[in-house]
Amino acid sequence: MKLSERMDELEARLTFQEDTIAQLNDVITRQDADIRRLLLHMRELSQKYSAISGVLPGGTRSSDDKPPHY
Repeated sequence: MKLSERMDELEARLTFQEDTIAQLNDVITRQDADIRRLLLHMRELSQKYSAISGVLPGGTRSSDDKPPHY
């Protein structure tokens, strides 16, 4: 194999690898945004749950409260 053919092959591989890396970076960027959005949503739901858990029947009781069967 001639040197110019080897160089062409290496350039083609490099181009393919650069394209693959760019695609993977796009996927990771989207996943990071999704994870951040889901974490924010989870925090909001947790805060809402905490706010209403004491108001609803059967809500969270403190450790000093007697269970309903006493």
